[in-house]
Order: sequence, then structure tokens, then C-alpha cells
Amino acid sequence: MSTSTIACTSLSFAWPDGTPVFDGLDVAFGPGRTGLVGVNGSGKSTLLKLIAGDLAPVDGTVRVAGEVGYLPQNVTLDTASRVDEALGIAARRAALHAIEAGDVSEEHFETVGDDWDVEERALATLGELGLGHVELDRTIGEVSGGESVLLRLAALLLRRPDVLLLDEPTNNLDLYARRRLYAAVESWPGVMVVVSHDRELLERVDQIADLRSGEVTWYGGNFSAYEEALAVEQEAAERMVRVAEADLRKQKRELADAQVKLARRKRYGQKMWDTKREPKVVMGERKRQAQVAAGKHRIMHEEKLAEAKERLDDAVEAVRDDDEIRVDLPYTAVPPGRTVLTLLDLELAYGARVKGGLDLRGPERVALIGRNGAGKTTLLRTIAGELPPVAGEATAHVPLRFLPQRLDVLDGELSVAENVARFAPEATNNRIRARLARFLFRGARADQKAATLSGGERFRAALAALMLAEPAPQLLMLDEPTNNLDMASVRQLTTALESYEGALIVASHDLPFLRSLGITRWLIMEEGEVKETTADSVGRAPTG
Repeated sequence: MSTSTIACTSLSFAWPDGTPVFDGLDVAFGPGRTGLVGVNGSGKSTLLKLIAGDLAPVDGTVRVAGEVGYLPQNVTLDTASRVDEALGIAARRAALHAIEAGDVSEEHFETVGDDWDVEERALATLGELGLGHVELDRTIGEVSGGESVLLRLAALLLRRPDVLLLDEPTNNLDLYARRRLYAAVESWPGVMVVVSHDRELLERVDQIADLRSGEVTWYGGNFSAYEEALAVEQEAAERMVRVAEADLRKQKRELADAQVKLARRKRYGQKMWDTKREPKVVMGERKRQAQVAAGKHRIMHEEKLAEAKERLDDAVEAVRDDDEIRVDLPYTAVPPGRTVLTLLDLELAYGARVKGGLDLRGPERVALIGRNGAGKTTLLRTIAGELPPVAGEATAHVPLRFLPQRLDVLDGELSVAENVARFAPEATNNRIRARLARFLFRGARADQKAATLSGGERFRAALAALMLAEPAPQLLMLDEPTNNLDMASVRQLTTALESYEGALIVASHDLPFLRSLGITRWLIMEEGEVKETTADSVGRAPTG
């Protein structure tokens, strides 16, 4: 078992504009696989960069026992370089080939060291990651985006680092490539910290580190165990809120009762004074005592009330504010049996096709799956009218909206409310704001410029703009909607789509998300064609 560890002590970090991310964070990662989770913007990627040494802390220390391998979120490889260069083995290969060709210079032996099987190891690692077809002498420019992520991972695995840091490794991977990565993660022997929103990947970790408000809370087990523990915590937290609310009501009542009693006493004392029933000295002393007692009484009740308010604030603080989107979209309803979309002998740009005819009827929910580069995005863009078909036709019979991966439906210079108004020019400002509140853009949040939104907020704003559009979309198409979304945002998206009553086409590699949508029909794009498939066969799709 690996003895490598990562220790962050009193770690502080802020962005150049002064925005703080961590203030005195203490956290240590030991052997095993840790899933690092938290809402968008909580600092997960920043923490990995600090551990990897890509960022320097403002204060505190990061100590790592062992060598670190780091796979960043956006992998960029030099497209002109060769595969063996990307894997970091080009010099050793060249030296090996020179020795094999009879050149016995000392420098070649020094370069190779003990790594005589470097080429075999490289080919075996590529094979395990489903890249057996990628030759070591090929240039990077010829591999797809998903393959370049796996290539970068292969380079890390070949280096055999003690500590492996993975930031959203499955974001651009298709189903097949994801399975390869899951297998690599499961067989990893050292310390691993993985930041991911991929549920299936997080089911393969040993513990979850939940980063929230600059602190880490630990949960043993995988993501399902974490969710169960969280549900128990949430239940207890909500119960504490109810207890604290009841206590606050009681303290308010007691303060009001005390004030009524004191007012009565005051009136009685005044009456005595007015009628001169007792000697002045006695009445003066009684009045003074009454005022002291009243003051003490009032202070005691006010302190109790303040304490009750504090307890309530603390209890509310413990309840997670991962709100759900609740929308009512009756105008999106499509009657069963009504034809929503017709595809006829459709040939797409870049070579994919839909043979014969394909109809979409009523409020069907269609999952569109297939490898990266199979043509899923091209098909959606053709249906949306953004790309002309090479041949055949794609006809939508109802109003449709398309949410692309790039979320470029938003104008960054406009506020959230103004963006929605572009899609619903007839709607009043009040109506837009009332409906935006359901998408969790309340009050001033609706006035935020789209360019300043976080990834999750940006997605929510784009979804709101399309779902609240007029005429209401009765066919909604989403392309990889869960990429870069945190768990809370994925849940929000799922609840929003539950209330959508139209037809839905979702292209995604995220099987748990697709299953949560109640998919009624599965289409797969393979070998350049769209074919019908089933949920069961998707679950056990070949791994490449």
C-alpha cells in the first residue's frame, strides 16, 4: 500500500482581484481514491492546482510525499508533436532503437536506464485505455478531443507517479472512453484525488471530501454512501430548524407577556401615585425597584430572544441551500400521437445519415448516444436549422429550441432578465421576473450580466431563456447538458425537465442523468447511422 500523502496546512489563496478562495484551510489526503465534490465555484480545481504546484498559496504550505501527476480540466496537447512525445517516452524510445541498431554509446544506456520495456508498457497502457489503434509515431493532430484526454492520462500512468490528481477527467469522453477511465481509476494503487460531477466515476472512490465554504467535510465510502449520510444530516438539520423556530416563537410570546405585565404594573403604580394612597417616599422607592426589576426582566427576555434567533440562524445555516427549480410549463404540452419531428433519408454534413424515415411523436423523451465524433451534434444542429442537410429533409412540426454545448444562446453584455426578454418579447418585465424566480434568479440576481455568471448559473439562465421562450418550445433539444455542471445543478436540471411536457431529445454520455429523465426511446449513432437501441443494451455497450 502506498505511504504517499498530501498535507495542506493553514492554506490561504485569493485571486489577483482580491477574491478569497481559501482562508487557513487544513486538509490531508492519504492513500486510496478520494472524490472531491462541492458546488461550482467552491474551489475544487483551485485546490488541485495548488497541490500540483500550478498555483502558489498566499499563505500556508502544501507538502506532498512522492511524485505528483496532474490531469487538468482542459487538456491541451501540441497538435504537431508525436504520440511518443506526448507520452514522455520519445527520448528513451530513440535510445532503445539506436542500441538495437548497434549504436552502443554510453549516453543511450543512461537515457534508457532500467526502462527496457518502455515501448511495451506504452502500448499496453494505450491498449488498456482503448487507444490500441494509436501508433506511437503518429502526430497528435490526428487524435480526437476525447482521445487526447486519454493520451494525457496514459502519459501520467507511464510515469507511475505516487499521487494522481484528476480534474473532471470524463467531461469530453464518450461512454466507451469513460469505461476505460473507470477501469484505470479502479486499479490505481496510490493516492488519488479526483474532482468530478460524474456519478459513475464517484461510485468508484473510497471516500468523499466535500468542499464547502472553504472547509472540507469527510464521508467514508462512495457517492451513494455520501448521499445517504447527507440525507440523514439534512433531516437532522431541518428538524433543528423546526425546534429553533418553535423556541423563537416561545421567546417572542414570553417577551410580549412580560411587556404586558410590566405595563400593568406601571399603570398600577401611576394610579397609586395619582391617588396619593401611600407616602411619597414609599411610592418613590417602589417605583425605583419596579424600574430596576422591569429593566432586568426586559434584558433577560431580550437576551433569550437574541439567543433563540442565533440558534435559528445556526440551524438554517446547517441546511443546504441547493434549491430546486420548480416551473410550470403548460404551454409546452404535446398531445400523445401528434407528430413532432420527421426525418426522411437525411444525409448530414461530415458523412452521418438517417436511413429511411424516423418520426418523433407526442411527448417522447429520446436519448441520443454514441461515440465522440459520431455526428450527434451535427444531427441536432441540422434539426435546429443551423446546418443544411446534404440530402433528405428534417422537418419540425412544432416550435423547437436547441441548447448547444457552448451555451452561446446568451448575450454576455445583457442581464439574465434581458436575455430572457429577447426570447419572449411580448412578456411583461414583471412576468419575466416572476418566472425567472422559479429558475432561482430572484431579485437582483436577475439583473446580473450573463458574462459574470458561473458555469452552473450560465446554464440555468440559458435553460430559462429557452424554456420561457414564446411561443413555448414543444420540442427541446439539449447537447451534453451536464458537462461542467455540479451535482446540485444536475438535480436542478432534472427537476426542471420533469415539469417540461413537450418532446425532448438529449445527446449525452451521462447514463445516470439520462435514466433519471424517464427516457422512452434510445437512439445510437454508430458507423455513420442512427439506429434504435434499448436501455439494457446501452448499459452493457461494448468498451471499444
